[in-house]
Amino acid sequence: METMIRFSSITKRFPGNMALDGVDFEIRKGEVHALLGENGAGKSTLLNILHGIYSQYEGEVTIENSKINFKNANEAIEFGIAKVHQEVNLVTELTVGQNIALGYEPKKGLLVDYRGMYQKTDAILKRLGCRFKSSDRIGTLSTGEMQMIQIAKALFHNAKVISFDEPTSALTDKEVNRLLEIITELKSNGITVLYITHRLDEVFKIADRASILRDGKYICTLDVQGITKEVLINNMVGRDVAAFAVRHKPLCATKEVALEAVGLESQGVFKNISFKVHRGEILSFAGLVGAKRTDVMRAIFGADPMSGGQVKIHGKDVAIRTPKQALAHGLALIPENRKTQGFVKNFTNAQNMALASMDRFAKGIFVHEGKIKENCDYYIKQMDLHPDDPDYQTNSLSGGNAQKVIIAKWLTTNQDIIIFDEPTKGIDVGAKAEIYRLMEDMVANGKAIIMVSSELPEVIGMSDRVIVMCEGRMVGELGRDELSEESIMHFAMEG
Repeated sequence: METMIRFSSITKRFPGNMALDGVDFEIRKGEVHALLGENGAGKSTLLNILHGIYSQYEGEVTIENSKINFKNANEAIEFGIAKVHQEVNLVTELTVGQNIALGYEPKKGLLVDYRGMYQKTDAILKRLGCRFKSSDRIGTLSTGEMQMIQIAKALFHNAKVISFDEPTSALTDKEVNRLLEIITELKSNGITVLYITHRLDEVFKIADRASILRDGKYICTLDVQGITKEVLINNMVGRDVAAFAVRHKPLCATKEVALEAVGLESQGVFKNISFKVHRGEILSFAGLVGAKRTDVMRAIFGADPMSGGQVKIHGKDVAIRTPKQALAHGLALIPENRKTQGFVKNFTNAQNMALASMDRFAKGIFVHEGKIKENCDYYIKQMDLHPDDPDYQTNSLSGGNAQKVIIAKWLTTNQDIIIFDEPTKGIDVGAKAEIYRLMEDMVANGKAIIMVSSELPEVIGMSDRVIVMCEGRMVGELGRDELSEESIMHFAMEG
């Protein structure tokens, strides 16, 4: 089969970090090629080189036997190389159609041909099975719907190569299935697809071959047909992490109620939310995209307002209207969107880990930098953080390592009740196993955990109990012995 892309000895260095080290393999024309590896393996860096985001590197990239070195992403798009990004990045003031065509709007003379633009973008949205239209405003859409716009954007350019970087992390099962169908259609039309995902089931559904990176090095390329998930995982992490979403320690929930919610309500968002979480327990909230689980957690934490209900912590009524008040009552929230809500972009690992506990590291106007670094060094070892540098900027870390910094920030506060909102979203299987270990250590030490997760194996493997939500309402509660994908989905779809 004809070669579409060839990576030859690709090496990319960042200060204190070798992101890619002599990567060398090829992508065939018209195939779906999965790119796999743990966070920090170099997958996204390699795509950024292909798409002109990083123009300074060693080695050579050829596309259809032509050597390329795009200076920016626009050059790559004009060459026919499009990318669907992991992080949604849209202009909220513009319409859906304007976002899809941004920078490439069709013209009639000197003016933008809005009618033609909306007709073309509406056709793409219909093909993707989207319910919204190109004339709708971005601000009215959910995270999953915004991700579909990113995909529509790539299709708008009629590219010959499209790369997808974790495109399904915020999508419903129905949207995921439609996307995978779209990718299969792209392949049948001769388009080459590069696909980064941590959901290995997706790899087996659509990929022809998979290339694996580990610690910036190329490991191997495998034909997907005829191999097992365990083979892929072993090559990705160099160890057997089968069944990683499993409780390894004895369950340790006590009868003591750490937090109780009574009749929580937010007008038009959620209503009649009542539950208890006990010391030593992992209580999970499951549901489909749009179930409003995150909205409930943000309201409990004081990040969003509530219109009714009461929160009790250790049996006492509390009034939490701001995150600062939540912290004062021993409550922590690890948010779903780690890049915008989890850490400060221009801060180092050490600074971000200390961010929520500055009273421990400051005296008056003076900050004890030595104690901040000492705290960071401790959690670097505890969490196997890479690179293991307190002065490394958190914003430059991979998703899994950035999540470890956020968790360390809250562990530094020593809060009693910790809310994890999608704790392993976009994180590789090795980093997942480490985060699960940390969660088990927390409950073993008497902390209470509330986990919001869309990953059913994670919910089933890690939870003591599960509350299922649908469209802002609690629709079911399941004990550990009752947990199965079927039972959760029965409630999530209102049975």
